[in-house]
Amino acid sequence: MAQLEKDLTKGNVWKQLVLFAIPFFASNLIQSVYSVADMMIVSRFGGTDSVSGVSISSMVMLIVTNLAAGIATGGTVMIGQFLGAGEREKIKKSISTLFITLAVLAVILTGGLVAFINPLLEVLNTPAEAFKEAYGYLLISLLGIVFILGYNALGAVMRGMGDGKTPLKFVTVACVVNIVLDIVFVKELHMGAAGAAGATVIAQGVSMISCVVYLIRNRFIFDFHLSSFRFTGEMFVMLMKVGLPSAVQQAATNFSFLVLGAQINRIAGVAASAATGIVSKFNSFALLPEVAVSMSVAAMISQNMGVGDIKRTKKVTGYGLVLCCGISIVIFTFVQVFPHEVFRLFGAKEDVVNVGVLYMRSFSFEYVVMPFIVALNGVFIGTGNGWVSLITDTTSAFLVRIPLAVYLGTTAGLGVFGIGCAVPCATFVGTLITFAFYLSGCWKKSTIIARPQKEIF
Repeated sequence: MAQLEKDLTKGNVWKQLVLFAIPFFASNLIQSVYSVADMMIVSRFGGTDSVSGVSISSMVMLIVTNLAAGIATGGTVMIGQFLGAGEREKIKKSISTLFITLAVLAVILTGGLVAFINPLLEVLNTPAEAFKEAYGYLLISLLGIVFILGYNALGAVMRGMGDGKTPLKFVTVACVVNIVLDIVFVKELHMGAAGAAGATVIAQGVSMISCVVYLIRNRFIFDFHLSSFRFTGEMFVMLMKVGLPSAVQQAATNFSFLVLGAQINRIAGVAASAATGIVSKFNSFALLPEVAVSMSVAAMISQNMGVGDIKRTKKVTGYGLVLCCGISIVIFTFVQVFPHEVFRLFGAKEDVVNVGVLYMRSFSFEYVVMPFIVALNGVFIGTGNGWVSLITDTTSAFLVRIPLAVYLGTTAGLGVFGIGCAVPCATFVGTLITFAFYLSGCWKKSTIIARPQKEIF
């Protein structure tokens, strides 16, 4: 059991942050690779209609995934703070309640969304020629929600325990299975977008089940016996208090991008739809290092808040911000110098490349302002103050990103370039709000464990 836990409250802060972020980044990188593999293989062997179908349905699934990830993040913070405080029984109760909560959520989301696939795709202005592909991808993905949520729950638990290596092992398994099945289903069996979805669902299922077996064999703190799955009201309330703001925040952010995608579908057609889908896939890949740093910051801070160490928490925050800024400069430079190569990597047709580069030129300024908000969000999440991220992201999404995209894209007649400009503008506003909250010091009070802090200023 000991090898599945790590104390992040002692030792060199810089070294621990980097060493914890590396396996987390690698896990997310590999997960993104098989997501990108879906798009690349579908693009090469399924055509533009299939790419558009995957693009549109992926945006819906991204909201579902991030909703689960947000709640799971609440579990990470709770487990981390209880681990730092040495309250092991509460760790078990937290894990059990998290698993039960996400299992119930999986049933609700599957039943609710499957019944409304057609109207949902219509609301998103899905091009007629891509409708069948989008429907097939979304239906199969929704039927596999239980595996998506299960994997998110396991990953959240591991991060809370300070273990970044175990998730890496099983996401690697998922990646290999996914790519092999992508080739079989899409290239050999010509199943198009539905084949890509099937490959992903099976891969995630294999990964989740393998991880559970591994944890049982290594005598993890939670034994997975049926009798151990007990719902604790106190832990559920705390999970919602900590995780729900993060879940709503992520869902709201992705919903705003869904609205942007619908607008692009309406004014620019199937080529633009495919192009924005590729940008979305690339963006999820490009942000992985910063997300890894942010979640590592959150995991480290959660344990340090468990022992009330504010001074060490500030150090983690500063180092995380430096790392995120350095990574962002590299990504922004690459995109500005090689935008065409990004689309050709996905095997995109020339019409897709032309409109995509236009969108990418403006969208890429997101990488300049994103590191500040990403790093500081790790602070608010790790201290259990996810409500700050909720206020920040929903304000920037609904009061800036969507209205500005409508104005620049349609009213001002700038099309996809204008819509792309709205993204970094909204993030910049969000950054200002985030800094204001950080300077206020509201994050210094944990919402989970009440104990004196070692250092306040």
